[in-house]
Amino acid sequence: MEFKHIPVLLGPCMENLAIRPDGIYVDGTLGGAGHASHILERLTTGRLIGIDRDQDALAAAGRRLDALPGQKTLVQGNYSDIKQILRDLEIEKIDGALLDLGVSSFQLDNPERGFSYMQDAPLDMRMDQSGGMTAEDVVNSYDAKELTRVIRDYGEERWASRIADFVVRERKKRPIRTTGELTEVIRAAIPAKARRTGPHPAKRTFQAIRIEVNDELNQLERAVEAFCDVLAPGGRLCVITFHSLEDRIVKQTFQRRENPCICPPEFPVCVCGRKPDIRRITRKPITAGEEELETNPRARSAKLRVAEKLPPAEED
Repeated sequence: MEFKHIPVLLGPCMENLAIRPDGIYVDGTLGGAGHASHILERLTTGRLIGIDRDQDALAAAGRRLDALPGQKTLVQGNYSDIKQILRDLEIEKIDGALLDLGVSSFQLDNPERGFSYMQDAPLDMRMDQSGGMTAEDVVNSYDAKELTRVIRDYGEERWASRIADFVVRERKKRPIRTTGELTEVIRAAIPAKARRTGPHPAKRTFQAIRIEVNDELNQLERAVEAFCDVLAPGGRLCVITFHSLEDRIVKQTFQRRENPCICPPEFPVCVCGRKPDIRRITRKPITAGEEELETNPRARSAKLRVAEKLPPAEED
């Protein structure tokens, strides 16, 4: 299957990365190399480092990037491990990084991966298929309370408890093994009136289970902190999120690092000594315009936030 990737918010990303031709840049979610290829085209003596958990993505991205000149290094790994990845490459600081947190078109459209509720397939949803828990494990082993927590907290689904109860009841008859079977259980759990409006009835639950399987929110929190740490002064971090849980983590991390003081508000001056190490380039997230939405509807929920690393604060 061809790995296609229409890069979301490409123009704003390239503009805000402010790419230097001799810089070192990381695409922490390489996918189909849609963003990475445009970064590489802007480099001369610089270097691109592409990271992805998905071996299929790395293979396809490698084929695409091999056609372009310039230095590139592709690494199979988790973007939250950026510090170790850079140590292994003997790189101390980077000049910019991009994280696009969307599930790739290839993963969604490839039935074998089990990400989509639109096609019947084995319940997998792992971004790294070399091991670990699958969606089938979550659906068939979590008790009703755990399932409710996952679906409510990660899917922001109002019918979470009812869906969890229906799943537990159904799996007592036989294990739920495919996306089609799970979709039918979800559809039965959500009242008919609620199904008539809003997105596909399975959308939020599938999102929630995918997040749980891949530990996405914890990995994101670790990653944003780590990428801020490894930026060189003036380097920029661009993060594209696709739902409010992700966006909240990025927003709050940027805010806290821009204003790290923990002194009580009544103190006349800061005594905690904590200094900001980034500044937010975007106070409000950048979203897709109508022209982009016409060609790439998946960009509708995308939000881009950007931060820039400050020079080290001088000691008083």
